[in-house]
Amino acid sequence: MRIRARVVGLPLVVILTTVVHAQDVQTPPPSLAEAYRLFYNARYEEAAALAMALRTTDSQDLENDEVRTSALLFQLRGLLNGQDARDNDSKSEKSDTLKRCAKCADVMAAFMTDLHHGQALARSRLKAKPNDEEALFFLGKLDLNYVWLELGLLGHKTGWDEYWEARKSLDAVLKQNPNHVRARVARGWIDYIVNTRMPWGTRWILGGGNKKRGLASVREASTMDADAWTRAEAEFALWDMNVREKNFGDATVIAQRLGRQFPENREVARFLAARVP
Repeated sequence: MRIRARVVGLPLVVILTTVVHAQDVQTPPPSLAEAYRLFYNARYEEAAALAMALRTTDSQDLENDEVRTSALLFQLRGLLNGQDARDNDSKSEKSDTLKRCAKCADVMAAFMTDLHHGQALARSRLKAKPNDEEALFFLGKLDLNYVWLELGLLGHKTGWDEYWEARKSLDAVLKQNPNHVRARVARGWIDYIVNTRMPWGTRWILGGGNKKRGLASVREASTMDADAWTRAEAEFALWDMNVREKNFGDATVIAQRLGRQFPENREVARFLAARVP
C-alpha cells in the first residue's frame, strides 16, 4: 500500500511542479521594439501611447522621443486624410482643415512637448560632448520631424533654424560614420524636402536641394547592412519617395516586400490593392 501511495502521489507532484514552473515563465514586458512594430504596421496612435508608457519620470531616452514624435507625426497625417498640404492651399483652407479635426490640437501639442524635450536633451549632451554620434543623429532626426510637420503637413514656410541644425547634425554624423544608415536616410529626406517643398529662391537660400540625390541616398541606404527596424525605415522611405515621384513600378515591388514583412499595415495593403490585380 505504501508503494501504491507513492505512485499515486507522483502525478500530483509533477502537476504542482509544472504549475510553479509556468508561473515563473512570465511574458516579457513590452519594449521599444514593440513600439517600432506598431509604428511600421501603421498603428501610430498605439505606438505613440506605448512609447509614452515606457518612459520613466526622469526620461533621458532620445530614441524614445524620436519614436514617439515620429508616431505622432504620422498619426496627425492620418487625421489630415494622409495628405501633405498642397502648394495651392490657401491659409484659410489649411486653418479650416485643422479646426475641423477634433484630435489634431492634442496630437500637435503632444508632438511639440516631446520634440522640445528631445531637442533639449540632445543639445545638452552635445554641449558636454560635441561629437556624440547618438545625440547628433537624434537631434537631426527630431529637427527633421519638425520640418516635415511645418513644410509637409501644415504647408508653413518656417522651421529654418531646425532645418539648418538638422543638416549640420546629420552631416557631422556621416562625416564620423559614413555607414550610419539612419543618418543617410534622414539626410536624403532633407535633400528631397528642399527640392520638392520649396520655391526656387528659397531652395537657393537653403543651400539647394536635389530630389534625385535624396532618392539615390535612400536607395543606397536600403541595401546596406542594418538591423531590422533600420532596414524597415529605409524601405518605407524609398517606397514613399517612389510614390511621390509616381515611380509606381518600383513602388509596387517595394510595397510587396513591406507587405510580407508588415502584413497589418493597411496603408501598404491599400496601395497594393489599387496596383496589383
